[in-house]
Amino acid sequence: MKNVLTVLLASSISISAAYATKIKGKVLDAQTGEAIVGATVLLEQNGLSTKTQLDGSFEFKGLAAGTARIHIRHVAYAELISEIEIKKENTPHFTFQLSSSEQTLMEVTVKGKRNGGDDDPSARRLEKNASQIMNVVSARAIEISPDITVANVVQRVSGVSIERNSNGEGQYAILRGMDKRYNITLVNGVKVPSPDNKYRYVPLDLFPSDMLERLEIYKSLTPNMEADAIGGVVNMVMKSAPSKLLFQANLATGYGQRYFNRDFGSFSTSGVSSKSPYELHGKNYNATSADFDKGTLDYTYKKPSPDLIGNLTIGNRYLDDKLGVILGASYQNLHRGSHSIFYKSSVVDVNPNAVITEQGDRQYDEQQQRLGLHNKIDYRFNPNHRLSFYQMYVNLSNVQLRDAVNTIYNGQYDPSIGKSELTYVTRSRKTQQQIYTGNVQGEHHFLDNRLSFRWSGVFSSARNELPQNTSISLDGVEENFIRRRTSLVNKSPVTYRWERNTDEDRAGYWDLAYKVPMAENKLEISTGGLYRDKQRSSFYNNYNLSPIADEAKYKYGVDFQKYTDLQLTVSNATGAVANALTYDADEKTTAVYGMFNYENDKLQMIGGIRLEHTNQGYKLLFPAGEKRPEGSQIYTEWLPSLTIKYHLDKKQQLHAAYYRALNRPGFYEIVPSSVVNEEFMERGNPDLKHALADNFDLRYELFPEASSQFLVGMFYKKIKNPIEYTFQPDEVRRQDVYYTPGNFGTAKNFGLEVDYIKYIQKFGVKANYTYTHSRITTTKMSRKTNEVTQDPDPIFLDQTRPLYGQAAHIANLSLLYKDTNKGWEGQLAGSYTGSRINTVSQFLNNDLWQKGFIQLDASVEKKFSRGWAIFAKANNILNTAMELYVKGTNPENDKIMEKLVQGDNTLIRKDLYGQNYVLGLRYNLNK
Repeated sequence: MKNVLTVLLASSISISAAYATKIKGKVLDAQTGEAIVGATVLLEQNGLSTKTQLDGSFEFKGLAAGTARIHIRHVAYAELISEIEIKKENTPHFTFQLSSSEQTLMEVTVKGKRNGGDDDPSARRLEKNASQIMNVVSARAIEISPDITVANVVQRVSGVSIERNSNGEGQYAILRGMDKRYNITLVNGVKVPSPDNKYRYVPLDLFPSDMLERLEIYKSLTPNMEADAIGGVVNMVMKSAPSKLLFQANLATGYGQRYFNRDFGSFSTSGVSSKSPYELHGKNYNATSADFDKGTLDYTYKKPSPDLIGNLTIGNRYLDDKLGVILGASYQNLHRGSHSIFYKSSVVDVNPNAVITEQGDRQYDEQQQRLGLHNKIDYRFNPNHRLSFYQMYVNLSNVQLRDAVNTIYNGQYDPSIGKSELTYVTRSRKTQQQIYTGNVQGEHHFLDNRLSFRWSGVFSSARNELPQNTSISLDGVEENFIRRRTSLVNKSPVTYRWERNTDEDRAGYWDLAYKVPMAENKLEISTGGLYRDKQRSSFYNNYNLSPIADEAKYKYGVDFQKYTDLQLTVSNATGAVANALTYDADEKTTAVYGMFNYENDKLQMIGGIRLEHTNQGYKLLFPAGEKRPEGSQIYTEWLPSLTIKYHLDKKQQLHAAYYRALNRPGFYEIVPSSVVNEEFMERGNPDLKHALADNFDLRYELFPEASSQFLVGMFYKKIKNPIEYTFQPDEVRRQDVYYTPGNFGTAKNFGLEVDYIKYIQKFGVKANYTYTHSRITTTKMSRKTNEVTQDPDPIFLDQTRPLYGQAAHIANLSLLYKDTNKGWEGQLAGSYTGSRINTVSQFLNNDLWQKGFIQLDASVEKKFSRGWAIFAKANNILNTAMELYVKGTNPENDKIMEKLVQGDNTLIRKDLYGQNYVLGLRYNLNK
């Protein structure tokens, strides 16, 4: 009997297994059709539960056929309970739609809350519905990415590459091959001034990425947008007050791979005065060595403390949802560095066929302290009237120590033959950049919402300070390859520089729109404008301190052990403030526009014209013999635009745009100044003209699912009077060469973009590729042997090349993984930037090119219950080098042991940055 029961039980199990089946389904937002990620799906009979994946899908296996009751829950939606039929086989896929949990049944209305682009489905919806051609990166995508600054986030967007600073961190955005000067930066749609000491463009590494609700990249303009964006617009939308209590916090630490094996160099800035002796004591004051803090000469080398990264955001609504408040703070204390080796020829007109005779070796150590604060208060008087007040403050402090060894070999490069001249140049520099912006905005609706009026008043300021920027040089000779510092002497002056500049903007914006009553179609006519008063000041002063006694008495290791032992005297006691870099400038911009927005079931057209009037001027405070101590540029431009969007069906559309845009010169660029900066002299150009461009776009857009997309488009830009920097000889002293801006006829830039996002259950892929081709013609200098004197005479030839900073190929590939049931989420992100011109030379065929490179980053997050999560990020995993080269070579350079010749190219510079790691804890309360 026992055996019979066993057989029957086994048979029962076999039969059950044979008839076990599985079901699949998706959970969507009933109002938007977006996939809902992380919804809990529960089968009532057997208690099985799971969560929806990246594409809103779920799956149950091993189920018995029959009727089952399913429960679907999500914190932002009302619970759904439904009866389903599970068949023995071929059960159809189920689709469930959830409605918002915020319902007022007595009024028979549903108040559906749409996220403001803080998750991927919302970001895709914004791209689909946008009037402009644009890309959006959501707050969630930023949060789980390997990036901690906006500059690094922006490189993930199609058509965007970044320019890095000396420690390898992203700093500026290059959109569609257009240099950073052709792009503008907005915060909540309002332009902010730049703290840069030379240019208008805003360094994006100032902004911690966790301050953002989303990042928008506009690639076309409409008439109601500021028009100085030939390349495009970077708009940082900051977090707004949520519909319910929000409390977010994270705390992380990290370390750089390069400091596992070497010490971090630093110096004390506590005694450094933000003002020079000239400012502290008056223009007739004679400074002494006691006026200069020696902390900038007192270097320490030790292991850095671990990096620290933190963020806190609190927000809620009060007074029956009328008052919204959000406060956010972010802080980063990071240690970064790099190792740079570069090579030069000793001849004046360096060319790719010259013999390398000089090597430079630099070590950079930099401590970055980044602070971001912002708050927003909005008050809804009623559905028709609303006021808001927003403030943001960001501050980036960089304390950088640069150790450099320049080696000039006498006769031959091989260091084993002959003596070599050495120069040790150490620079200690503190840079502090900050931006503040505050604005009051109002939104009002009249005539049953047909007439609307929006206005805002803005005050913004930006500041850049370099107090007591210190450089010291040691010269000497080495007997062999092993450097012997005992032979080095201090015979060059120690230099102290104070640099400071401020930008202050006071601006007012207004927009008036009227919806024309129509039976079926929609038509809105609008007008508006702005007025901005920009005031800029720039200050530059430097002092030189030389050894008191004969230079032979000051041998390193003999007469002094460290730089603070040096006995110095001030060579120019009253400073050098009387220079062209101390000036005041102003710019007044007035703009008005007229625009229409027509829309029906299939077509949307937005067009109009914008007028921008510019009055830009400068005044040198110390003309010092300059021929043009004052100057101004006044011009008015009419800027038309037209955008057309045609809906092929609910999921696909065509997007076309034309707009005209301009680019204004920076103040530093038109002030007739000259200054030695790094390895060369720079000079302004008061005759520099503004650039003007016609821009065309066409894009096919497919949004098959809420989080997926396929975008493919073409763009074309024709730029009149493009502005680029080149080396130019002085008109009087031909031996003096300046790096200066100029206009160069007409340039053309066109390309192709492809953007693809797809999620399948737990896996996703984000990929984009951009091809860009540009051409500009500039005059270059060459040499021709004089038939009479047999001396080389200069000749000037036109050469056609790509635009500065434009890479022909840019690509991104991110592989994503998300397991909503177990709380795991991660991504592996690769970014490729093709070769591009890094520096434009004055000489024919002598431009410096940056070699194409791949950067690989990764991140992972594990969620726990009650809003807790841990995360890790790794940057520059491959330790990709930045390499500069010139096209062409000399056979003598093949003898160099570093193997600088690579095919037909000669390596000029190589920078290595190392990997960086972050490990942190995150908490998110949103209830």
